[in-house]
Amino acid sequence: MRALTWHGRRDVRVETVPDPRLEDPTDVIVRVTSTGICGSDLHLYEILGPYLEPGDILGHEPMGIVEETGPAVSAVVPGDRVVVPFNVSCGACFMCGQGLHSQCETTQVRTRGKGAALFGYSKLYGQVPGGQAEFLRVPFGNTLPVKVPHGPPDERYVYLSDVLPTAWQAVEYAAIPPGGSVTVLGLGPIGDMAARIALHRGAGLVVGVDLVPERLARAAARGVTVLDLRSHTGGGDVVTAVRDLTAGRGTDAVIDAVGMEAHGSSGAKAAQQLVGFLPDAWAEKLMERAGVDRMAALRTAIEAVRRGGTISLSGVYGGMTDPLPMLTLFDKQIQLRMGQANVHRWVPDILPLLTDADPLGVEGFATHTLPLEDGPGAYRTFQAKQDGMVKTVLTPGAVA
Repeated sequence: MRALTWHGRRDVRVETVPDPRLEDPTDVIVRVTSTGICGSDLHLYEILGPYLEPGDILGHEPMGIVEETGPAVSAVVPGDRVVVPFNVSCGACFMCGQGLHSQCETTQVRTRGKGAALFGYSKLYGQVPGGQAEFLRVPFGNTLPVKVPHGPPDERYVYLSDVLPTAWQAVEYAAIPPGGSVTVLGLGPIGDMAARIALHRGAGLVVGVDLVPERLARAAARGVTVLDLRSHTGGGDVVTAVRDLTAGRGTDAVIDAVGMEAHGSSGAKAAQQLVGFLPDAWAEKLMERAGVDRMAALRTAIEAVRRGGTISLSGVYGGMTDPLPMLTLFDKQIQLRMGQANVHRWVPDILPLLTDADPLGVEGFATHTLPLEDGPGAYRTFQAKQDGMVKTVLTPGAVA
């Protein structure tokens, strides 16, 4: 089969690799029809290379058609249409029973001290082959795949794999009061969708912050009050603008949908890039014991949220020695929630919205739909924030 594979920093390729096969009685093989490129994939493309090996298959946002099932699978049959959540979760352990599928005790990567395994996301999370490929082996066939109806286009459902539950959890964790206010930092796919969900769930004011014109325009068209970071000289001016919109207090909540890719902190950026050139064994130790993130977005969140408000982190951070302004956090009585999305926890809330009415605008959410063979170029464009690219969906099997 053809698959998008990692070969080094900013070096991904589409090549022919062996087809996946059933390895456990509860496995299923899915023929992938659509698969997204996630902002988190850029962390592998740019920063987390020490945890990858040449040939690793990337991608964790797939959906498709069940081609083959193991003898113990009864929940799906060949021909069923399914979405595959990015968490590899069993659905039966204590953590899954708590709705914490990202902490699944069956697939926790204990050798790395990490939570549930993830598709296509490095040795840190189990080195499970990913979904940017023509076929995907999916374990836990009775509980992991989300069965969806045939008929509507893939784009109505593909975001159930990651974008929708991640954005939904970001809003849930933000605890926005009815008619309240929230600032969303970063209007990439997760921030954009979080802003839409916040409005749908009754927020009175949603402020979106970014510096990419196309992202700002998309959010503004959905009713978001946008702030262009280019017109504000750093996070301080953004904070002032947010306070001006909220009687000087700041918003009830802030969603940080940026994470360690934040603009600013040239020193931290240089440190991240330097690690990428070290031998893997050295780089792993440095990142695990002395890693540092670019903290501009989180610091802006801490300043922009009102006293007694909530910060919800959906952007990924990877540092181990990040300095936090604990005095400010304590003094402002800020509540802080974060974590990988627990996909299955939110599917029942989201599925009823994936109708012809399409209140969240999932159909047309992708700015680019491309054949799998165009994947390497799409990574380059997405990383450079060019060509108006906000969300890309790859279609394995399509002709380039």
